[in-house]
Amino acid sequence: STWVDDYADMLFNYANVRVNDHDLAKDLVQDTFVSALKGIENFQGKSTVKTWLFSILKRKIIDHWRKQDSRKTNPVSYFTQKGLFLDAHLPKGKLSDVEEEIENSELRAAITSCIGALPPKWKGIVIDKMVDDKESQDVCNDHDITTSNLWVIIHRAKLQLRDCLERKWFA
Repeated sequence: STWVDDYADMLFNYANVRVNDHDLAKDLVQDTFVSALKGIENFQGKSTVKTWLFSILKRKIIDHWRKQDSRKTNPVSYFTQKGLFLDAHLPKGKLSDVEEEIENSELRAAITSCIGALPPKWKGIVIDKMVDDKESQDVCNDHDITTSNLWVIIHRAKLQLRDCLERKWFA
């Protein structure tokens, strides 16, 4: 119960950003705690409990996406604010600052739309490597691809994202 009190919100927020579905995120977090309880005897204490729980959750999310034929949800929902500001990011200062924030919000919406147009397998790889800044080997392991395949996918995704952004943002 201490783990739930200490880590449930962090795990939920992490999962919700990646699956963009509150109920699914709750299920994944619950599955994470169940797996942790079942595997507690295997926990060697070489990492913190938080790190261990997050690694379990990451695997649960990856397993979820692998089971899907295609992604029906957007794992980058944190990009989309649709012109609304989060309480923690309310604009302050001059009107130019507010205009800049609105423009950034519109750019995030364009990026989200462009990432959404990527092939399903590429989305998770692009998010992991380019947004979450994961190590290449970790991305390869998580998505069961080779290093050369990773760089081909990243290269092709960048080209597709550039073309999309040129049409949606710079046009």
